[in-house]
Amino acid sequence: MLGDFVLVSEIHCEIMKVGLDRDLMVGTALVAAYGKCGDMDCLMRVFDGMVERNVVSWNAVITSFKYGGHGRDALDIFRLMISDGVKPDGVTISSMLPVLVELNCFAAGKEVHCYSLKLSLNSDISVSTSLIDMYGKSGHPVKAYHVFNKSKSRNVVSWNAIVASYAQNGLEMEAIELVREMQANEEMPNSVTFTNVLPACARVGFLRAGKEIHARSVRTGSTDLFVSNALIDMYAKCGCLSVAQNVFDNSTRNEVSYTTLIIGYSQLNDCLKAITLFTEMGLIGMKHDSVSYMGALSACANISAAKQGKEIHGLAVRKLFHMHLFVANSLLDFYTKCGRIDLARKGFDHIPIKDVASWNTMILGYGMLGEFDTAINLFESMKEDGIKCDSVSYIAVLSVCSHGGFLEKGKQYFNEIHALDVGPNQTHYACMVDIFARAGLMEEAVKFIKSMPLEPDAKVWGSLLGACRLHENIELGSWAAEILLKLKPEQPGYYMLHSNMYAKAGRWDEADKVRKLMKSRGVKKNPGCSWI
Repeated sequence: MLGDFVLVSEIHCEIMKVGLDRDLMVGTALVAAYGKCGDMDCLMRVFDGMVERNVVSWNAVITSFKYGGHGRDALDIFRLMISDGVKPDGVTISSMLPVLVELNCFAAGKEVHCYSLKLSLNSDISVSTSLIDMYGKSGHPVKAYHVFNKSKSRNVVSWNAIVASYAQNGLEMEAIELVREMQANEEMPNSVTFTNVLPACARVGFLRAGKEIHARSVRTGSTDLFVSNALIDMYAKCGCLSVAQNVFDNSTRNEVSYTTLIIGYSQLNDCLKAITLFTEMGLIGMKHDSVSYMGALSACANISAAKQGKEIHGLAVRKLFHMHLFVANSLLDFYTKCGRIDLARKGFDHIPIKDVASWNTMILGYGMLGEFDTAINLFESMKEDGIKCDSVSYIAVLSVCSHGGFLEKGKQYFNEIHALDVGPNQTHYACMVDIFARAGLMEEAVKFIKSMPLEPDAKVWGSLLGACRLHENIELGSWAAEILLKLKPEQPGYYMLHSNMYAKAGRWDEADKVRKLMKSRGVKKNPGCSWI
């Protein structure tokens, strides 16, 4: 960059010597040249000294500030251009819209859209594509599609923009359908298309569509590094880790490739492979990021791999990742699941700015280890510190109330949930059923279920059945089991719970009938395992 600047300065001096510095085209070229060197001061001195300017000159300044990361200055120049009576063209509008997205100035983006309509610039494909992108990133995919639908000309870039707008705004199925429509319109998808739509397939678990896109990317030779990483993520999230591993093994790999597969293995409980991949990253000289630390620590937590987890903790400290909030929270989760609540608390106390996940992890940890009073006190401290409790916070504290026998506190906390934006969900209701039932208040538990504004799901009925087994309430338990086995006929745990309820009461014939029913339906008990 320094060499470029010296060369541009020398050329500038020669231009001044021969008197060409007053020429419009030469001045504009100098503005663009200084912009590419990143010297905005020299750029503005040349621009301010220009005797004549046109829209191309203004565009050169705006794009220089845009690509130099000076979005606010680009916006100021755009406003100055308008006040000087210079009409923007397609280049101006398509340059400014991404700047407004970056600055979160979506209201200004709408004004620019109106301005482009007045100037009849919407037929410009670069303008319409930038508008689609702007509306998509501002959370208005319908408006993005309106612009797309009105466009007289489209290319792969505009198709990619609308696919991304849908995929990023929760309209995954529509995004997938758009890719099919794109092909029907004889527009060839490229690697950007695939990178945009594969995460949509992953989020909704649409494996068949993901496979179609994979096949298309192979046929068109568009399987670059970004597509490969998106494929690994899609297959992992759809539960096809062997295919994800195959893509990984046969592709160019980077840190994202490793991290994506580590997360996939840790979430699907193939935790030893996640830890092995994390170790392999370090051995081949790849740098770990916060997400890879989170994935590896989660894997260690899931199998209580204390030795490996401590080694990863040590590495995080050496690489200064241990104070990254997400990594710090993963360390809390790891130590609580390994039964070292003392080390978790030490880490918790050293986190400078805790988020709701930090508090939730500790409350759950104390609850799991039976330190119910400490968990309740921590929940109260969380509220006193001004942390806004979320849905998980109340699941954690209601679980504590259930196992700790805090009936009145449980009622109080459940009533607080209604102040949340989303209100209580099925898991909260299941926790309350458990609280009533563990206290022996079976009638109240049934009344509570019947008063629910939601249709009770398997979690709610499972809580009731578990309590009926505990209190040997056979009649009520049979009723709950009948409903439960209609809702989840494929779930072996509910058959076992039902059978064990009869067995505990000494009613062996009924217990045997449930097991035979389970066998006749082809439901198999999942084998247990021990990490001792």
